[in-house]
Amino acid sequence: MSQKKRTKHLQFFGIGLILPYLKNVSRLILIMLFFGLLGTVGDIVLPLFQRYALDHFVAEGTMEGVGLFIGAYLLTLVFAAGSNFTSGYVATVVEMRVNRDLRQIGFRHLQTLSFSYFNQNSVGYIHSRLISDTSRIGVLLSWIMVDFIWRGAYLVGAVVMMLVLNWRLAVLVLMVMPVFVLLFSLFQNRLESVNRDIREINAQITSDFNEGIMGAKTIKSLSIEEKMESRFLSHTAKMRKTTVRAARLRGLFSGTMSMATGVTLAILLWKGGYIAATEIGTFSVFMSYAQGMMEPLRGLVDLVSELITTQVNIERFTNLLAVQSDVVDTPEVVERYGDTFEPKQENWEELSGDIEFRDVTFRYPDGEETVLEHFSLKIPFGTHLAIVGETGAGKSTLVNLVCRFYEPTRGQILIDGRDVRERSQLWLHSAIGYVLQTPHLFSGTVRENLLMGNPNASDEQLMEAIRMVSAEDVIAHLEKGLDTDVGEGGDLLSTGEKQLISFARAILADPRILILDEATASIDTMTEARIQSAMERMISGRTCLMIAHRLSTVRNADLILAVRDGKIVEQGTHAQLLERRGYYYELYTRQNEEETTARILG
Repeated sequence: MSQKKRTKHLQFFGIGLILPYLKNVSRLILIMLFFGLLGTVGDIVLPLFQRYALDHFVAEGTMEGVGLFIGAYLLTLVFAAGSNFTSGYVATVVEMRVNRDLRQIGFRHLQTLSFSYFNQNSVGYIHSRLISDTSRIGVLLSWIMVDFIWRGAYLVGAVVMMLVLNWRLAVLVLMVMPVFVLLFSLFQNRLESVNRDIREINAQITSDFNEGIMGAKTIKSLSIEEKMESRFLSHTAKMRKTTVRAARLRGLFSGTMSMATGVTLAILLWKGGYIAATEIGTFSVFMSYAQGMMEPLRGLVDLVSELITTQVNIERFTNLLAVQSDVVDTPEVVERYGDTFEPKQENWEELSGDIEFRDVTFRYPDGEETVLEHFSLKIPFGTHLAIVGETGAGKSTLVNLVCRFYEPTRGQILIDGRDVRERSQLWLHSAIGYVLQTPHLFSGTVRENLLMGNPNASDEQLMEAIRMVSAEDVIAHLEKGLDTDVGEGGDLLSTGEKQLISFARAILADPRILILDEATASIDTMTEARIQSAMERMISGRTCLMIAHRLSTVRNADLILAVRDGKIVEQGTHAQLLERRGYYYELYTRQNEEETTARILG
C-alpha cells in the first residue's frame, strides 16, 4: 500500500487527524487494546470447552478428567473476565486523559489567537468545540475503539475457528460480508451529512443558552424574552427534526443489517443440520460461534454510526486547532524572546515607552474599508494622548495597533525606535496596563484579582494601589475586605467598584504604557471624580493613551486626536482644537450642552 493510500486510510473517520495530539495517551491506548484482545481470545476459546464436553463426557459416557476440565474452564473464565475488566478500566482512564489533554491543547491554542477570531465566532460556538466535541472524541478513543477491536477480533477469530471446523458452512458466513460493505457505502455519506448538521445546530443552541444567561439583564430591559424564546424554539425544533431524520437513517441502516444477518443465520441452521447427526460437538460449537457473531455484527453497525458521528467532532476540533492567528511572532523572535508560554525574559530589553506610527495603513482583516492611510505620529515617553470621537468612530484602532492586537496592513509601529514585530508579543503586553470600558474581574476574591497585575505584590503594595485610585472606601465597605468574593465576572460588585479595582490592578503591574479605553464611560460622576483626582498620579511616569467618551477628562492631555468615520480628522491640544472650531469643538460644545441640561433637569 502506498504512503498516500495509507494516509487516506488512517484519516478515515478522522482518526488520523487527531493522532498528533495523542502522544500522552498512546501507550495507554495500546495497553487497553492489548487486554481487549486477550479478553477476546478467552471469549473465542470458551465454546471449545463445550465441544470437548459433548464429544468426550456425553458421547463417550465417561467422567474421566472432569476435574481438570472444570479447572481449565474456570481459569479461562477468570482470564477472560480479568482481561475485559482491565481493558474497561484503562478505557476509563484513556477517556478522562483524552478529554483533559485535548481541552488543554484547545484552551492553550485559543490564548494564541488574535482578536479577529473572537470577533467572528460566538462564545457558544467555541465552548462547543472545547467541551462537547472533545468529550465525543474521548469516548471514541476509549469505549468505541475498545468495542470496535473486541467485536472485530471476535468476528475474525470466530470465522477462523469455523473455517477450521467446517469450511463449507464458514463460507456461508463470509457471503454476508459484501452485503455489509454495500449497505455501509450507501448509508455512510447520508449519516455523515446529517450528523454534521446536528453538531452545527447544537452549537447554535449552546450559543442561545450563553446569550440568554450572559445577556439576561439586557433581555429583560428590552422586553425581548418572547423574541429570544422564539429563536431558541426555532433552533430546538430544527434540532428535533434533524435528529429524528438521523435516527430514521440509523434505524433503517441497523434494521437492514439485522435482516441480512438473520437471513444468514437461517441458512446456517438449515445447512448445518446435515452434520448434527454425526458431529454433535462440532455442530454445537459452530452454532455457538454463529449465534455469538450476531451481536458483534449488530454492534459493529452501531459503532460505524458512532464513528461517522464522531468524525464531525474531530473535524470541527482539528479545524479550530488549524486556525492561525493574524498576529504571529517570527521564528527568529521566538528563538530569542520566547513565546507566550515559554518566555525568555532574560533576553527582554527594558521598555521605555516611546511609540511611533510610521506611514501606517490599516484595514481590519474582515473589512474592506481602509481605516488608517499613510498615518505617521510620534508619541514620546510620558505623553498623555487622548483619542476622542463619537461612538463607532474607530477610536480603538490606534490602541489595537499599539497593543499589537492587529498588525498594520502597511508601514510600521515602533516601540523605543524598533519595529514592534522584532520583539515578542508577551514582551510588549507585559509592559502595557489596559483598563476597559466594561471592566472584567475573574472569579475569586478582590485580592486574587489584584494579584493578576503583580503576583508578588505585598498587602502594603495592594493597599497603596487601592489608595492611588481612591478606592480605599470601597474596600473598607466590603464584607471581607480584600478577601471578598467578587463572583463570576465580578457580578457581585457594582460597575464603579469593578472599575476602581481594574484601575488598581493595572497600576500594580507598573506598566510603562497605560491604556484607558473609555474607562470612565460606564461609571457614575462621583466615581469618575475619584478617578480624575487620582489620574495625574496614575499617568505620571508613563505613556498614556486614553480613549475618551467624556471630553471633560481630556482637557489636560498633551495631544488629542479627533476621529470620525475611522479617520483622524484633527489633532492638537484642547485649547488649539477649541480655537479651530472644527469637529472637536462641535463634539465638546454638544456634550457640554447635554451635561448642563441634565444637571438642570436633575
